[in-house]
Amino acid sequence: MKTPLTLLGLVLLTAASCSHESLTRPAPPPGDSAERGRELARRLIIVDGHIDVPYRLQEKLSPEGEPTEDISQRTAGGDFDYPRAVEGGLDVPFMSIYIPAELQKTAGASKALADSLIDMVEKLARTSPDKFALARSVDEARRNTSEGKVSFAMGIENGSALEDSVANVAHFQKRGVRYITLTHSADNLLGDSSYAEGAHRWNGLSPLGKQVVAEMNRVGIMVDVSHLSDATIRQVLETSQQPVIASHSSCRHFTPGFERNLSDELIRAIAAKGGVVMISFGSGFLLQAAQDHEKRLREEAMAFIQQQGLTRESPEVRTFIENWLREHPFPRARVEDVADHIDHVVKLVGIDHVGLGSDFDGVGPTLPVGLEDVSRYPNLFRVLLERGYGEAELEKLASGNVFRVWRQVEATARP
Repeated sequence: MKTPLTLLGLVLLTAASCSHESLTRPAPPPGDSAERGRELARRLIIVDGHIDVPYRLQEKLSPEGEPTEDISQRTAGGDFDYPRAVEGGLDVPFMSIYIPAELQKTAGASKALADSLIDMVEKLARTSPDKFALARSVDEARRNTSEGKVSFAMGIENGSALEDSVANVAHFQKRGVRYITLTHSADNLLGDSSYAEGAHRWNGLSPLGKQVVAEMNRVGIMVDVSHLSDATIRQVLETSQQPVIASHSSCRHFTPGFERNLSDELIRAIAAKGGVVMISFGSGFLLQAAQDHEKRLREEAMAFIQQQGLTRESPEVRTFIENWLREHPFPRARVEDVADHIDHVVKLVGIDHVGLGSDFDGVGPTLPVGLEDVSRYPNLFRVLLERGYGEAELEKLASGNVFRVWRQVEATARP
């Protein structure tokens, strides 16, 4: 979700504690759940539906246009690198090809950035072939894992990358993109965003958006409904002939009124279509207290903008926000909060329709205590084991469910 510099995106979301809801499950087997969690994370294939590494690197390019961080080695910053991925058991991170909404104002800019970020991912794999490899299919992902490599799958975050051309769907499929998030932080040519301010542009999918969904079905790209408005999601489900994913969304049950998360109704509808809800780790997605904190900051930032005669893009606004956050530190979510959201999806629709979509490198310092980076998936497995989840269930959560959707979309593609 790279945080956009808009009224809704001026802030880094914050976290606090909340009530915990879990399923009634049998007691876990005796033994060390922490060690068992580490062992399962090493052995099971873990797919993460959304990691913002490419844009993280894009923001720190050298004057020569090269990344200044080497993610094949342990890095001082960020949430992802190869050593930490190995520690955490992460096998298939979907690299987010994030396209800022403001680029929609400049013809050609969104597609150009998407192609550039794809070039970057390809180069990362090419320059460290002993550690990374591209995954353009489920079979490639499995083969890479068997060879001890971390697979880079790719998903475009913001269908504005297609510009106004349905033909660009096939272009990006050939480039290795395997899902497209139709919108991001603003309505675009394809449909309405959950973050859009004021009246929506389309009241759902646009005519072009419906054509794009059909073309994604045809060429074998998964449709991602994260970031979409409720009406847009409903119309995607009506239009798509294939299951869809929500690559990085959590449950609105815990954050009433936060449309970026999914309502129980929409979770059921996605599951009825055969799809998967991949739970995001950002504290603002997990806890109502984080939403309340963000609202307060947003109100104070807007008052500052008006008092000083600034625009939202003014550097003084970013400084104000940074200072405010230092003075009002947020209590972060916990691993148990992520487990609560997983429990909630399982309670609603069963284990076959939930996955992991952390948003690492996309939500700043709002990650839960115990899930600070990609080395920490074993902590989540530990908590789920303690709640009575078995190995077969964790395998579905970790990769089996999203692989099922990915493989079905592959298998039904038509040239």
